[in-house]
Amino acid sequence: MKKIPQDLHIHTVYSIGDGAVAPQMTIDFVASIEHADIRGISDHFEYLQGNAFESYSRNVRAHGFYLGCEINSGEETREASEYPYDYFIYHCRDKASEYRGAEFLVSTGKPVIISHPMAMGADLSRVPRECFIEINNRYVWRGDYMSYFSPWTEAFHFVFGSDAHQPNWLSQTIARKAGQDLGITESLLFSKITPAQTR
Repeated sequence: MKKIPQDLHIHTVYSIGDGAVAPQMTIDFVASIEHADIRGISDHFEYLQGNAFESYSRNVRAHGFYLGCEINSGEETREASEYPYDYFIYHCRDKASEYRGAEFLVSTGKPVIISHPMAMGADLSRVPRECFIEINNRYVWRGDYMSYFSPWTEAFHFVFGSDAHQPNWLSQTIARKAGQDLGITESLLFSKITPAQTR
């Protein structure tokens, strides 16, 4: 199986309140697939506080994955920044508080990925240029991505994501086709290759 270079938008059963996540979508399962050279797990922050974070962090680190989270709103950004994540995936809706949240996350010095901005209705003119803009398999095909992203291909760095909630979502075929149409070169956020799972 040909690997993709990077996938940092992967959900697992730690996103316990997300009905789209299949029970088979464990961190062990993601590790066994080895579909990407660089992998990060980015479960939803609202399910990762306290003891849940300790278990999540240990499990992600034990597999050599990068440790991320997906933040749903600007109100969660300060609390999320208090945890030792390697990167943030952020929903940026078209609201002043959401753009302020993006600015705050950028101030932490950690990579910030604006997830499926077209689906969220983000105005890219208001998003900090330090953010990485995601094109992912789950949503990009649902709208006119050429009109939405074309004005910004030189203004931002872009990443591709699977936004995988289920095993068969661990792919970026559609996202990469959209990126090709747009002439986008992917940015790799980390240099360390995720090690293969040891059994």
